[in-house]
Amino acid sequence: MPETITSTTNERVKKLLKLREKKERESSGLTIIEGEREILRALEAGVEVMELYRCGKADAATVRRIEEKIKIGKGALIDVAPRVFERIAYGERKEGLLAVARIKNKSLKDLKLKTPALILVLEGVEKPGNLGAVLRTCDAAAVDGVILTEAATDLYNPNTIRSSLGTIFTVNVFQSNNKEAHDFLKKNKVTILATSPEAGVAYAQQDLKKPLAVILGSEDAGLSDFWLKSADIRACIPMKGAVDSLNVSTSAAVVLYEAIRQRSA
Repeated sequence: MPETITSTTNERVKKLLKLREKKERESSGLTIIEGEREILRALEAGVEVMELYRCGKADAATVRRIEEKIKIGKGALIDVAPRVFERIAYGERKEGLLAVARIKNKSLKDLKLKTPALILVLEGVEKPGNLGAVLRTCDAAAVDGVILTEAATDLYNPNTIRSSLGTIFTVNVFQSNNKEAHDFLKKNKVTILATSPEAGVAYAQQDLKKPLAVILGSEDAGLSDFWLKSADIRACIPMKGAVDSLNVSTSAAVVLYEAIRQRSA
């Protein structure tokens, strides 16, 4: 029979709460995945789940599907009382399932490019919710990969995982610095498109059929001079109203889907 936790001061609970902190995730190599869909997508992507916590309100059929896919050691399937789950749950959708998983570290050398390549580079992302939304867009657009450079947020923040709806595990995501990402793109003969409000040409007027990396900056700061100066081409998203910028996920969708449109025309 699985262990049952009824106290919020249990040692396992304390360790789970520590994993809310970036420092603990980095030192342990572990993170929290909360939610039925997110856990299933992680397992389907080959993520190693170390522990699974379930509350009585978890959907029985989903629990069975997860248990069929999961390979965890003895004592790593743990039942928790509802009040304990309320304590350890991270998001608002408290479905009764939470997993502790090992973080998968990837290198740019593992990024396999299609023909023609389509990559998104995101510089200086700050908010986990924005990053998660971008990953949903990139999953839908079936990009080859997402490269995060000079990131100000943690890729495996539980809020990123939840806001991505688990697509953090379906998209090839890599963490890098600007120079490493630039060198990778140049080595693979990928055209670098920098997005900038000051660009004189709209994105739809550029040739996006060639191997392409779309470079987006944070909503607050935009792109750094590094990308603006080293880009092969620049493009803007025309703004017809009072605002001068879009949410970074919306910007990604607009440009990536124009590339898809041009390639299918």
